[in-house]
Amino acid sequence: MAAPALGSAGGRGTGLALVVLLPLLVLPGGAAAGEEAGAGAGATATSLAGSCGCGAPQRPGAPGSAAAAHRYSREANAPGPGPGQRPPAPAKMVLIPAGVFTMGTDDPQIKQDGEAPARRVTLDAFYMDAYEVSNADFEKFVNSTSYLTEAEKFGDSFVFEGMLSERVKTGIQQAVAAAPWWLPVKGSSWRHPEGPGSTVRHRPDHPVLHVSWNDAAAFCAWAGKRLPTEAEWEYSCRGGLRDRLFPWGNKLQPKGQHYANIWQGEFPVTDTGEDGFRGTAPVDAFPPNGYGLYNIVGNVWEWTSDWWTADHSAGEALNPKGPPSGKDRVKKGGSYMCHKSYCYRYRCAARSQNTPDSSASNLGFRCAADRLPTAS
Repeated sequence: MAAPALGSAGGRGTGLALVVLLPLLVLPGGAAAGEEAGAGAGATATSLAGSCGCGAPQRPGAPGSAAAAHRYSREANAPGPGPGQRPPAPAKMVLIPAGVFTMGTDDPQIKQDGEAPARRVTLDAFYMDAYEVSNADFEKFVNSTSYLTEAEKFGDSFVFEGMLSERVKTGIQQAVAAAPWWLPVKGSSWRHPEGPGSTVRHRPDHPVLHVSWNDAAAFCAWAGKRLPTEAEWEYSCRGGLRDRLFPWGNKLQPKGQHYANIWQGEFPVTDTGEDGFRGTAPVDAFPPNGYGLYNIVGNVWEWTSDWWTADHSAGEALNPKGPPSGKDRVKKGGSYMCHKSYCYRYRCAARSQNTPDSSASNLGFRCAADRLPTAS
């Protein structure tokens, strides 16, 4: 599912409507069936961004800026004389060859998401992280730059109810009206994904969570990379295949094998974990696609650089970068909370959105680059 969205980076939204007897955060334009909520941090969620609620709630949001990302770029963080100041050797990246592909689909499963129309897109070659950015990767960034994520600045983020202990849930008085399984948890952040008392020490190889678009852009700039465009992401997802739903083909489980970390069972009540995981999986879990990318669908939603629009031209495009401005950023791939009955967004053509300062327990990212970065 997608994640809820929260208040703007400049300060939380204040006009929260609470439902009497069952105090829920009311989100405008209720979630549509089959959609996911984007990532959203903070107890002031005001929108589910047209999501089914498997995504994440989202903050009303202030646009991200290149200046904010540059603050953590290599240029702005030149290595000092002391140890531990240099960015680590680049994580594994794979070359995605130049080519032409069909972006989107003429058979949209969630029409309001703007999956249609199918259109011909030409892309230059680029590099893509083979894996989602892990907790260990993000910790190196934080240790080098003293970066504070937006969830840490706001003081809370949204967490899927099924991941929380009864002790934590007892102290929460609000939820997202359109998706009551999303709870605002004070103290939840990338270091404490399920709130106070939780830790990532035992899961360094799992994807980092509770990162906003702005956080992701800052990390990529520091690593000498950038976020992929939506077109680059979708092209990479398809792994060289044409007219297929998933990175590996049209069957969800070829020969009974699981290829992605998604929800099995009845959402949001029971995740049977038939794929081996409840919650996130290690970033190298499951077979890679044809381009050598792991977990490109499922596991966690992944930010892209594009501003959101649901209106697309059917004409051909060369290296498209999306609209010049907007309110929400595009995220792709779905998450461990996705189920066909509720959030059929673990398809390459599927898409959703969140404000740039939103974060949640099912939203992460991977980076792209025009050329392989070198450790400086």
